[in-house]
Amino acid sequence: MSQSLSSPHTPTLYLLCGKIAAGKSTLAATLARLYGPEMHDVADYVRCAARLKEAMTPHLEALLRAGVSLVLDFPANTPQSRAWMKTLITASGAAHELHWLDVPDAVCLARLRARNQQGDHDFAATDAQFAQVTRYFVPPDAQEGFNVVAHRGDPGNCA
Repeated sequence: MSQSLSSPHTPTLYLLCGKIAAGKSTLAATLARLYGPEMHDVADYVRCAARLKEAMTPHLEALLRAGVSLVLDFPANTPQSRAWMKTLITASGAAHELHWLDVPDAVCLARLRARNQQGDHDFAATDAQFAQVTRYFVPPDAQEGFNVVAHRGDPGNCA
């Protein structure tokens, strides 16, 4: 795993990239003890995400400009979703880290099934929903210009 690039005194936007059940929400909770809005299925997320981003953008930029570090539990899973995040970085002048949880599908599916059995996660995705969403996953590319912190394989405590 790569080391974080930011100092504790630099306002930083922490971004998360990984498939369903790769460990994004767990890592976000570890980084900030926060959890994003409740979503019950893929349709809920698709319907609400654009409006939520639009409403949050000026607030996120203002917080970053004011020196507050943020952890976004929004998936940075496509170049399009990361482009919105890049606008936050550019507009605020904040440092950033894109945490990429590079976890194999088999591990994600096993975690998803275990998470669903426990019943304590807001979004109980099915295997079919995992496959539907994973079709669109695109790993970050160096040309996108992010400071990537890679978590490869099966980062044990990011379940």
